Amino acid sequence: MARSLDGLVLAPVADQAPGQVGTRTRFSYHEKDGEIWAEYAGGDVVRGHLVGTREGDRLDFRYVQLKTDGTTSSGHCVSQVGETPDGRVRLAETWEWESQEGSGTSVVEEVTLG
Repeated sequence: MARSLDGLVLAPVADQAPGQVGTRTRFSYHEKDGEIWAEYAGGDVVRGHLVGTREGDRLDFRYVQLKTDGTTSSGHCVSQVGETPDGRVRLAETWEWESQEGSGTSVVEEVTLG
């Protein structure tokens, strides 16, 4: 199993569609006893939260966010935890909106501070 996500900051490696998370979005992850949760913000997202579970290297969570235009949206995501060649955490995500049309894949990676 990959290391704990607790205390890590992750960011998307590419922008999604306008009004969604992008390279300026930062996710602050927490993990305890198979539970995962995170707060996120940046870019077109004013505030977002995700909550779910981790079994081995698989995350399964729901997310909800408030965008800069004042609208809210929510969805479901399943992520595979892996590593970058330099040892940082990488999540390969498959997501689907539940409050609107749309689905896709994305990658977020651990941000190194310093």
